[in-house]
Formats: sequence, structure tokens, C-alpha cells
Amino acid sequence: MAHIAFLGTGLLGAAFVEAACKRGDSVTVWNRTRSKAEALTAFGATIASTPADAVRGADRVHLVLTDDAVVEDVIAEMRSGLSPTAIIIDHTTTLPATTALRVPRLNAEGLRYLHCPVFIGPPAARESKGIIMVSGPQALYDAVRPALERQAERVVYWGEQPDLAATYKLCGNAFIIGMGGLVADVFQIARGGGVQPLDALKLLEFFNPGAIIAGRGKKMAAEDYTATFELTMARKDVRLMMETAAPRPLTVLPGLAARMDARIAAGDGTLDLGVIAKD
Repeated sequence: MAHIAFLGTGLLGAAFVEAACKRGDSVTVWNRTRSKAEALTAFGATIASTPADAVRGADRVHLVLTDDAVVEDVIAEMRSGLSPTAIIIDHTTTLPATTALRVPRLNAEGLRYLHCPVFIGPPAARESKGIIMVSGPQALYDAVRPALERQAERVVYWGEQPDLAATYKLCGNAFIIGMGGLVADVFQIARGGGVQPLDALKLLEFFNPGAIIAGRGKKMAAEDYTATFELTMARKDVRLMMETAAPRPLTVLPGLAARMDARIAAGDGTLDLGVIAKD
């Protein structure tokens, strides 16, 4: 039975703790707002009063925190209780540039630290599903890989470059957040045309935007702007979308229209709409 600690028991951290307790791990938790951790005692977790107390004797320390500043603060607070052999597994979404400095600095200071951001929501975390990505020292990854594979369905190791997982995490979240914004705009267009949002989703029964994204995305990455959907025509369609949705608020389309206008003004109107990705 592993002795582990979780620092940060918000929605995701708490779900990770529930799953770890169900797997039979001995889990100590800490959260700055203690009340957010109290419900976890029902699953067998022990609540610590300080980060140092939480990590004392732990083989692995999982961080599920809000940002870079909090990561630094909590690591500083827990150092006095940390075992020299404990491995810190940081699931926090952080800035790649900051992570690139943090990983080698902490390891040079004698801390065994890996950045391991996730594509996992609380329901998936409770079922040990989802994806964990890892960047950092190979030896540390090898040591914790079996544990990570019990924590999620898939573990992706990007290598020793310390900021790669952080970068891929932001790219993935951009897909998630961007798609959320586009869905909001689709609903506004639907409402403007007298269609209920739930009915607009019926398109997905036979229309697969994911396949289109993959195909056009490869062309955009290769800077191949040979037109299959001319930018000027795409811009016309965006105008129609915005007019149909009006006066309802839109999330993504106004910014997209502005970017299209800039590329058209630069002389790219006859190229594929993918030219909006031009650097």
C-alpha cells in the first residue's frame, strides 16, 4: 500500500483522492480551505493542517493547484516535511516558460519533481480514466509510471524537455475552451434562425467537425493554403452567421471575423481560410 499526499482538493483533486482511497492507498490531504477537504475523510483520507504535515512520510506527493505562484508557495511550505526519496507529481496547469525553469531548478535543489498535467475531469478521475501527460527526468518518470497508469487510462511521456507537457496541456485546453465558445455561438445562430440549441446538436449525428479539424489542421501546420474553402467566401459566411445571431452576444465569431479581415487586407482573400493561422 502506497502512502501518498494530495495537496489541493478542489473538484479535481478531491476526485483523485476518492479514487486513490478506493485503490487502497494511504492518503493524506491538505487544502488551504480545510472545509473542502473534510468530506474526503469519509473515503479514508487523513487531513493535515499544513503542507509539511501532509507530505511527511509520503512516497508520492500530488499537487493539484491553481497556478504557478501557488505551486511555488506550496512547495516552499512543504519542504520541511518532504522525504528525500519522495517524488512530487505536479498536475497543475502552468505556464510553459515558468515550468521550463522550475523543473531543472527543483531537481538541482534535490527535489524529485515531475510536471504531469492532465486531461481528466472529476467524474473521469473517480473512475481512473482520462490522460496524464509527463515531462521531466526519465528516471523519475520510470519510477512513477506504474502509479500513473493506475490513476488514468493513458499516460503520455513527452521526454525530458521540462515544458513540453505544459505546452501540450495549453494546446489541448485551447481546443476545449475554443470549442465551448464555438458551441455557444452555434446556439446563438440557431436561436436567431428559430432553432432550439438541442436541435442544432443533431448536426453532429451525421456531420463530424473533428475530422474536418484534423484534415485542415494538417494543411495549416504545413502552411499549405491552397484553397478548398476560400477565405473571402468563409468571411461572407461568418457575416451571415453574425447577422442571423444578432442582436444576441457572440463569443468567438467577432474575433475570427477581425482576423479574417486582416488577412484579406493583406492580400490573402483567395487563399484557403486556413491562412488565418499564418504567423
